[in-house]
Amino acid sequence: MSERRVLRGWGFGPYTEVDLRGLPDGGKGFELEDGWLIAVADGARHNFVVQRLGRLIDAAAVGAAVHVCMGGGWEVGTPSGVRKPDIVVIPRDIARAAIVAETPRLILGREVLLAVEVVAPGNGSERTDRVKKVREYAAIDIPQYWIVEHHPEVRIHRMLLADGAFRASPVVAAGTVCTAQIQADPPFRVSFDPAALIEI
Repeated sequence: MSERRVLRGWGFGPYTEVDLRGLPDGGKGFELEDGWLIAVADGARHNFVVQRLGRLIDAAAVGAAVHVCMGGGWEVGTPSGVRKPDIVVIPRDIARAAIVAETPRLILGREVLLAVEVVAPGNGSERTDRVKKVREYAAIDIPQYWIVEHHPEVRIHRMLLADGAFRASPVVAAGTVCTAQIQADPPFRVSFDPAALIEI
């Protein structure tokens, strides 16, 4: 998500939500950051990790009234624009309202129970995910934010909101167990070895 784009025929910006939605596929491959259109990261390994983690969270959420959104298609409004986390956990009624309306809808921070970004250290999105989004997601009261590294090793960086800022939990590496409580209705616990995110 590092590449600022000036799109052919779109001028130099600043861009708006209207411009984002006017892109092919409704801007599916872009976020809006401070008036710039930012390409969303992807790739086979990245997408595999997103799908594996999303399935693990979804399996743990059985019985909870939540929807696990994977793949960056769900939009979260932040002070800098529109973010598309790799995984977002939201209450089921919020997801249902967006699906029934069939329109792009900015999810409010207070509606997000967990946001996850998958990064590869050294790529252009790393600074955004580790710095800008930490501040942005805290500012809109998202209670948990995870940064998942998948190269060279799989590691989970969990942050919990406390007094308006994120506090980092110890990093969880492959070969250990990552356990987190998600405050849903009812609350549920996710527990997994990060190594599982890259196992076929």
